[in-house]
Amino acid sequence: MIRAILLMCTLAIAISSCKSPEARRPISQKTGSFIKISAERNKKLNAEETVKIQNIIEKDTSRTFIASESGFWYYYNTKVEKDTITPTFGDIVNFDYDVKDFNGNDIYADEDIQPRDYAMDQEELFTGLREGLKLMKPGETVTFLFPSQKAYGYYGDKNKIGTNTPVICEVTVNSIIQNQNE
Repeated sequence: MIRAILLMCTLAIAISSCKSPEARRPISQKTGSFIKISAERNKKLNAEETVKIQNIIEKDTSRTFIASESGFWYYYNTKVEKDTITPTFGDIVNFDYDVKDFNGNDIYADEDIQPRDYAMDQEELFTGLREGLKLMKPGETVTFLFPSQKAYGYYGDKNKIGTNTPVICEVTVNSIIQNQNE
C-alpha cells in the first residue's frame, strides 16, 4: 500500500513537472518611436529633394527628362537608337562618369575618376548608378539626377560627398562585355 502511494506521488510529481517553461517578459518594451521618427525624417528629406529635382527639370526645358521606376530622373545626352545590348547580371561594363552637386559644381570631375570596369551586380557601386547602367547601351551618354537615397545616402562617400547629398552624374558607357557563363 505504501508502495502504491509512493508510486502515485512520484507519478503526480513527474506529470506536473512536465509543464513547459513560461516566457519571461522584458523589463522594458521598445515602442519603435526611433524608427517612426527616422521614417518621417526620410520622407521629409525625400520630398525636399524631389522638389529640387522638379525645379531643375522645370528650368531645363531643352531636355526630355525620364522618371525611372527606381526613383531617379535622367535624360540622354547621346542616345543609341539601333538595337544593341544592355548589361545584365555578370556582364562587364566599362564606363566613365562624373559627379556634381545640384548646383552644377563638380564633386568628382571626369578626370578625377578613371574609366572603370564594373561586373554588373557583383561589385559595390551606389544604387542609382548600378540601376542607371542597366538602362544604357554602349556609346550612350546619360545624365542622371539621383536623390540622396539613390546616391551615397546617409553616410556619403566619406570623402567629398557629405550626408544626404543628392547628385547629378553624367555617365558614358564605353563597352559591355557579355557574361560568357550563361
